[in-house]
Amino acid sequence: MFVIRAITQGDVDPLIEMAHQVGSGMTTLKPDRAMLGERVAIAVASFAQAIPPEQRDYMFVMEDTATGRLAGVCAIKAAVGLTEPFYNYRIGTLVHSSRELNVFTRMDTLYLSNDLTGSSELCSLFLMPEYRQGYNGKWLSKSRFLFIAQFQHLFTEKIIAEMRGYQLDDGTSPFYEGLGRHFFKMDFDHVDGLTAVGKKSFIAELMPRQPLYVAYLPDDAQQVIGQVHNSTQPARKLLEQEGMHYEGYVDIFDAGPVLQGRAAELRAVRESMLAVADEGQPAPDAAPLLVSNTRLDDFRMVLAHAANEDGKVALSVRELQLLHCQPGDEVRTLTLNPGKAQARKN
Repeated sequence: MFVIRAITQGDVDPLIEMAHQVGSGMTTLKPDRAMLGERVAIAVASFAQAIPPEQRDYMFVMEDTATGRLAGVCAIKAAVGLTEPFYNYRIGTLVHSSRELNVFTRMDTLYLSNDLTGSSELCSLFLMPEYRQGYNGKWLSKSRFLFIAQFQHLFTEKIIAEMRGYQLDDGTSPFYEGLGRHFFKMDFDHVDGLTAVGKKSFIAELMPRQPLYVAYLPDDAQQVIGQVHNSTQPARKLLEQEGMHYEGYVDIFDAGPVLQGRAAELRAVRESMLAVADEGQPAPDAAPLLVSNTRLDDFRMVLAHAANEDGKVALSVRELQLLHCQPGDEVRTLTLNPGKAQARKN
């Protein structure tokens, strides 16, 4: 079985091992011991409510309980850009016209922007290759939404997710090669690594503040604006199922899309329900159901074949143990897949 739980200080070493397999383009999960060690410490303090809400970084791990191995990781940052700059390109339009020549043109442009500063961010989603089967990836991604539904007061109304941009098979980013390299004079991986460890001042120092005409970029760079890495396509679809959408903001290095959503409009916030945990037998014919406890300091979640009926959900002894719950405790539930209605809304 698997459990998704709040990260602990003892997860640092396996997290670093996992980060070695992530590859380039995910700045929040680099195999840097100092950076990840500090991030885990912040996460532990976040769940303990030992730091202000806007500074919190909630990290979760999926644990294979049969082996004790970490199968995956994901996170939610409470607010981005409050202690260091948070940059994106906003895609805009400039119109040029001449009545005398009867010419009218619309030109797409890229504006360097801090518009998304202060938003809560879904980030750091990664599942180990050997665990990419069944419902594991879907469950890991959607677990964050159930956490937001339970603790909505800890997050801003705007939720964002930066998606990894398109890269060639050799790791080359066509967008970066067509734009960023001209200003930064270094390889994509080097720039990516600098931003991962919080060194972002060079962005403002080197990037032009004037709008950039998309038409001036090479064709291959233009074509990947707003496109995701091949391995990120499933993650994008899952986020869109939960109420996230693309509104014309992209990453400044690889042009990956930034998805946005309003917390109140997320499926988990609208459809998740509170229930009372009861001891019972699994229901193999029931739709997969996300079930979490309601404790911030010891948040845990399982995927059960059960149903929320009349405000109660029957869980096996093992599932109750993994949730650190007793019969009679309150839990929150959400169907794994959209369109599977639950009994009643709390």
